[in-house]
Amino acid sequence: MSQGTYILIIEDDKGIREILEAALRRAEYSCDLAGTAAEGYTLARANNPDVILLDLGLPDGDGVELIGRIRKEQDTPILVISAREQEEDKIEALDAGADDYITKPFTVGEVQARIRAALRRIRPQIARHDIFEQGGLYIDFQKRRVLVDEKEIHLTPLEYRLLVLLVHNPGKVLTHSYINKEVWGYTDDESSQRLRVFMAGIRRKIEKDTANPRYILTEVGVGYRFVGEEEKEKR
Repeated sequence: MSQGTYILIIEDDKGIREILEAALRRAEYSCDLAGTAAEGYTLARANNPDVILLDLGLPDGDGVELIGRIRKEQDTPILVISAREQEEDKIEALDAGADDYITKPFTVGEVQARIRAALRRIRPQIARHDIFEQGGLYIDFQKRRVLVDEKEIHLTPLEYRLLVLLVHNPGKVLTHSYINKEVWGYTDDESSQRLRVFMAGIRRKIEKDTANPRYILTEVGVGYRFVGEEEKEKR
């Protein structure tokens, strides 16, 4: 999987850049290095990397802002590698469009595993139907468009993948572990928090009343369920 895969490393610490570059090149990834947000943004736009490794504490700007700029133009998986350990920092980065969050200090093996998981997630997904419609929710799988009550909704790539996974399993309770493995490729101690952040983001965008959702129900302590057509008629 690594052959022909291009990784962009945006990190101002030269030592960490060199460690990551050496390890990834040994694994036969191609790499580019950037030490500033400006340089990283330029390389991301010019070369369209397969995965971006991003530090948040950059000398010319905050990494969260850079995530937002990249997300406006690309769906490239962004893996944050940061010394910031607070929950608020992680939530802010994930809400901005990051796909994953690794705290420093890290092991090279963990980073490589997260990269492999990200690459598995971006394989083309074969939709079961071209169009999905139910109760005001409309999804065009070919164009990746989502509308609610005829209003277009802008989802991040990960929010879209989560919604599609739920829609393809109407009426079924999908456990936290199952969702994490299907969407992120693995589950860990931070999985429930990460999933909660993304599910909250989806609900804010597609539900008129998040306290009384039309589409996605929470099975407390278990997972989430998309309301099936038959159940929808009864509600």
